[in-house]
Amino acid sequence: MEAIAEVPQPLIRAKELCRLIEVKGSPIHGFGVFARVRFQAGDYIGSYWGTRAREITPFTLHVQNEDGTLFLIEGRNLLRWINHSDQPNARFDGIHLFAQKTIVAGEEITFDYSAGEGIHFTD
Repeated sequence: MEAIAEVPQPLIRAKELCRLIEVKGSPIHGFGVFARVRFQAGDYIGSYWGTRAREITPFTLHVQNEDGTLFLIEGRNLLRWINHSDQPNARFDGIHLFAQKTIVAGEEITFDYSAGEGIHFTD
């Protein structure tokens, strides 16, 4: 039987994440994730948190471990609403989301679904 990788722990709690970001209607698609505070390039925004998944869904993040194994996370926190952009202002490193450039309060946080080595967001 193949082992399933454990889901890494987020660096901040959900309550703190709610202080940093919010979900509201998006001009890109449906709902989106918006900054409540200003983020500088390199700032940690939050962690994509949820349960291990065995099937791809609209809120599944594919994550590659350091050993090259992959696992799926079915998003359960606010970051599950993050939208795609060809000119993203954030990037994932595993499950952790970081600002790529300055993001001002009120700005939608986006990332490139196809970016990253072994990491992509399905829609």
